[in-house]
Amino acid sequence: MSFNVFNFNDHISDGLKGLGYVSPTPIQQQAIQPILEGRDLLGLAQTGTGKTAAFALPILQNISSGKRGTIQALIISPTRELAQQTYAYIQEFSRKMNVRCSVIYGGVSREAQIRELRKGTDIVVACPGRLLDLANEGAIILSKVAVLVLDEADQMFDQGFLPDIKRIITKLPKTRQNLVFSATMPKEIRTLLDGLLVNPVKVEVNHTKPLTSISHTFFRVAANKKTILLRSILKQGNVETAIVFTRTKHKAKNLARQLSNNGIKATSLQGNLSQQQRHLALNGFKSGTYDVLVATDIAARGIDVAGISHVINYDMPGTSEDYIHRSGRTGRASLSGEAYTFATADDYKMIKSLERTLDGEIVYKDSPGMMADTVVVDEKETKKKTVAKVRKTREKLRGKRSSQRNRAVSFDFGI
Repeated sequence: MSFNVFNFNDHISDGLKGLGYVSPTPIQQQAIQPILEGRDLLGLAQTGTGKTAAFALPILQNISSGKRGTIQALIISPTRELAQQTYAYIQEFSRKMNVRCSVIYGGVSREAQIRELRKGTDIVVACPGRLLDLANEGAIILSKVAVLVLDEADQMFDQGFLPDIKRIITKLPKTRQNLVFSATMPKEIRTLLDGLLVNPVKVEVNHTKPLTSISHTFFRVAANKKTILLRSILKQGNVETAIVFTRTKHKAKNLARQLSNNGIKATSLQGNLSQQQRHLALNGFKSGTYDVLVATDIAARGIDVAGISHVINYDMPGTSEDYIHRSGRTGRASLSGEAYTFATADDYKMIKSLERTLDGEIVYKDSPGMMADTVVVDEKETKKKTVAKVRKTREKLRGKRSSQRNRAVSFDFGI
């Protein structure tokens, strides 16, 4: 199947050829035609499978003959990085078209964004907070929006953006096309969309499983040996570029500094950075200035960097869905990739959950000299040891039992 079946105009077709797009991915095959027809759509697919093109291409086709200078499509993204990336894709797809696109998010000059909007724009890609601020000020008019796209919808709801999104929706026309895309969609999120989508087409493409082009290796390691193990892995010849995920912003910053001090070209991407610093870090990683990007889950969604050979979970993700998003930074566009995860004794429950998600595709490795006496143990055995430890502690507190009844009673009441 080729993109020719969608009868895109010559400008879009030429743009696709210039970018090397030959055949649509499964999510594109199933989503583009309903969107061209004006249907509402719920699209669920693995990260890295081409969701952005699945909604951007038909939107460009549909607005190509419409009135210029008014906002016809609004795309809402959960993070600045994803918004900027979506904007860049649309710019590439519409290079030969007379279509204007603007991007709006916090952390940069609002005045510059307002000046850009005043020039007239057809498509706006935005993060909820700054968009709502500008809408409340009257700096952006949303009354002519014909298409609303919620990209990575589950993350927006998880991060608490739902109230802002509801306020934004009240400023849109009641009659419009609604498109919701995500890599995961928990049941509680589906219920929130019932009032938004009208008779939607539902497209689901193996969204609950990671890409088959990724191998998964878990390293059993003691918590205090993870940095040593990480340095050892990164200095191996087969790790070309890697994203290393940590649980906190502070850890990401410090770990990147430690790696740099050990001769590894590393930088961090985390929420404490200014927007300019985030741009420098991500662009430096894309250009090869840095081989390693140490990041929080801010980089787990939608960040598309070609040719990442490895994803390394320095800290275990909080959910199976988070693991899918993280690992999806590698193995993109049908390339192979490797996901490494550091597994400690405290990660037992998450490991079992991931074993079910990955359906036995995990390879376990032990790191000599880097393991505690027991790194991952059986849960029942852990409970037995905990009970035994509690009993031993109680006996120490009680002291040795006396044969004298009154002393025994005294000790018991003392506890």
